[in-house]
Amino acid sequence: MPQIAHPPMNKGLIIIAAAFVIAVTVLAGWSLVRQQDNPNTLELFGNVDIRQVSLAFNGSERVAEMRVQEGDRVEAGQVLATLDTRTLALQIAQAQAQIDVQEQVLLRLKNGTRPEEVDQARADVASAQADADLAAQQLKRLLDVEKTADKAISQQDLDSARSRRQVAEAQLKNRKKALRLAVIGPREEDIAQAEAQLDVSKAELALLRHQISLAELKAPMNAIVRSRLLEPGDMASPQRPVYALAITDPKWVRAYVTEVDLGRIKPGMSARVTTDSHPDQPIRGHVGYISSVAEFTPKIVQTEELRTSLVYEVRIFVDDAEDRLRLGMPATVRISLDNHRDAPGAAQ
Repeated sequence: MPQIAHPPMNKGLIIIAAAFVIAVTVLAGWSLVRQQDNPNTLELFGNVDIRQVSLAFNGSERVAEMRVQEGDRVEAGQVLATLDTRTLALQIAQAQAQIDVQEQVLLRLKNGTRPEEVDQARADVASAQADADLAAQQLKRLLDVEKTADKAISQQDLDSARSRRQVAEAQLKNRKKALRLAVIGPREEDIAQAEAQLDVSKAELALLRHQISLAELKAPMNAIVRSRLLEPGDMASPQRPVYALAITDPKWVRAYVTEVDLGRIKPGMSARVTTDSHPDQPIRGHVGYISSVAEFTPKIVQTEELRTSLVYEVRIFVDDAEDRLRLGMPATVRISLDNHRDAPGAAQ
């Protein structure tokens, strides 16, 4: 049977095919070596996250002054804005005057009755006693005249004399009671009431001073001003934020790990964080929080397979002394699986 002659294979194609096979083999080997280059490092991808706080005044009044702008760094206790306090200042002056009055009333009660007032009360008693004696003598005289003389005394004169004696005796009784009260002095209940009224006035003054202190909006911590939401002349209220602050310490990168990698990391493990802006300048950090609840991968992941996977949130706290990280910035996290350190506040 005659043999069929095959055309000779193109040497160029053979060389290209061989080169392709060699390249694939080398690439696969390099990839395997790269994956095994540092098997004790877990690489995650996430975004920088920070806490934010909205500051608002506790009272409702016109904004008098706004002292900082967007982007300014503020320190804890720094005054950022103030309210108009003229009305409160007038109320404080009124409360202080009321306290002065109450203090004088209390002082008068504690000091008791003055000797001059006791002497005056005794003189009033003596005067009332004289009036009573005179009225009694006049009535007695009329009755004696009616008995010893044939001259008749009208009933009207007798009734008038009896009435004057009763009035004089009543006045004498009242004067004696007034003298007794003057000698005894103020009641303890009256002093206690005056003290309570003074305490109420002082509490009202303290409340007004507290309100005027709240007219200064202060930064609760070191932060950066993200938004300035009101201007001088605006009406402030507890429901209207004045500033939005970004808290720069602590900062962390929010990332997600699968259930397979969850058992490989623990709170306190060292980590390095890099960004596209500074790929060669990693920032030190540590694993500070691992969620105990699984969740679906965030929607920013476009692959349907990954979107339906359950993952666990991980927060890597960083020491960003140079303030290179910004809110929402993508970051790459490399966690050292063979290095564990006790990080303060690390908790799972």
